[in-house]
Order: sequence, then structure tokens, then C-alpha cells
Amino acid sequence: MSRVDRFEDLIAWQKARMLTQEIYQATRQGEFSRDFGLTGQMQRASVSIMSNIAEGFERNRPGEFHQFLSIAKSSCAEVRSQLYVALDVGYLNQNQFNQLLSQSQEVAKIIGGLRSSIEKKRDDSNR
Repeated sequence: MSRVDRFEDLIAWQKARMLTQEIYQATRQGEFSRDFGLTGQMQRASVSIMSNIAEGFERNRPGEFHQFLSIAKSSCAEVRSQLYVALDVGYLNQNQFNQLLSQSQEVAKIIGGLRSSIEKKRDDSNR
């Protein structure tokens, strides 16, 4: 496995960036764009995912990175929950919802894998 020197090289961050772009595009459409509360919250939650990955990586400490990855994964859950609201009130059709939900689940899974890897590295260094 090659060493990652920049957070921009992390697949988790790259996928979170793509999810954020999709969330921004979706929340700028039609009636959705006029629901400032929900759109703002969804945008902030998606930005939080990529920001926490970046911030945790830059701390250069496995324990802190693990903690920031946990926060990022929680923000994925927040986005998923908000997607249900957007579907339920008619801002997203089923196809849009499915695509964004799938994307957010993929990001959460990748973050979870990265978090497990960091946890193992952290635990190994404490032995």
C-alpha cells in the first residue's frame, strides 16, 4: 500500500467531494432551492464530511484522525436522513433520491473502512 501524503489523495475525500457537488446541484433545483433551512443544512452536512476527513488527516495523529473520521461518518448519516426529508416533501424524485442515497452510503462505507484501518494502525503503535 502506498503512502498518502495529501488528504486530496484519499479516496474517501474524493468521493465526499463528489457527493458534496451532487448535493449542491440537487439543492439548487426548483422548490428545493427555496427551502433555505433544508438546503443549507444538507450543504453544511455534506461539506462537513469532506472537511472532517481533511482536518483529521492534517492532524498527523492516528487517534485524532480516527475521531474526525467518526464525525465525517456521522455527517454522512445526517445527509442520508435529510435525503429522506427531501424525498418525502417532493423535492427529489425516487431516482434522484436513490442515486444520492447510494452515493452517501458508499462514502460512509469508505470512511468506515479507512477508520478501521487507522484504528488498527493506532492500536498496533500502542503495543
